[in-house]
Amino acid sequence: MLNRSGSRVALACAALMALAAPAAAQQTLNLSVGLFTPRGEDARVHGDVLTANRTFLLFDVDEFNGPSVGGEWLVPFGRYVEAGAGLSFTRRTVPTIYEDFVDDDGSEIDSDLRLRMMPVAFTVRVIPTGQGSVVQPYFGAGLGIINWRYSEVGEFIDFAAGRAIVRESYVASGNQAGALALGGIRFAGESISSGFEVRYQNAEADLDERFAGSKIDLGGWTYNFTFGFRF
Repeated sequence: MLNRSGSRVALACAALMALAAPAAAQQTLNLSVGLFTPRGEDARVHGDVLTANRTFLLFDVDEFNGPSVGGEWLVPFGRYVEAGAGLSFTRRTVPTIYEDFVDDDGSEIDSDLRLRMMPVAFTVRVIPTGQGSVVQPYFGAGLGIINWRYSEVGEFIDFAAGRAIVRESYVASGNQAGALALGGIRFAGESISSGFEVRYQNAEADLDERFAGSKIDLGGWTYNFTFGFRF
């Protein structure tokens, strides 16, 4: 189902870009660098693994704030609308220890939590001032297909085996679709542009019984500086 939905969105975006062929001179290859911040603990989906881990491990959800880089191809569709297709990447590793337990020798029981996401985003945005303006505020929405990987690697307590400390690696990954919204402003010349953009993605994925939570919340905000080449 996910593969079919992604294919339909990709075909729809390709059709929009084909219809916009006469405006090819105004296409933009947009590069971005910024900060991804996951949804806070009080806003995360019920059953989220990070929220569950917080009940016995020492870390904060905002430690998963991390750099994001990406690229996007933007094609005009008339004077006030453009379609986009892009890819971004973010990854963050958070070290953690048990809150109430230590090893027999008094050392901490430590592990690393890692979340990696590579969203493929298909968007449509509106530019109220038009493509020819030097100052171009915009807003839009779309669909993101997030390739994600979450892992917990290190030492863990096996309470079923008399609190034995074991070294394990638990990994889950997949592709998850979710809605996204964006808004920003750019300053455009004939051949280059620059600006600032805010994106919000909303998605969640299921985890198996190896993890403390049954889901992982993939939602959050991305704050980007953008630099574009217009052609």
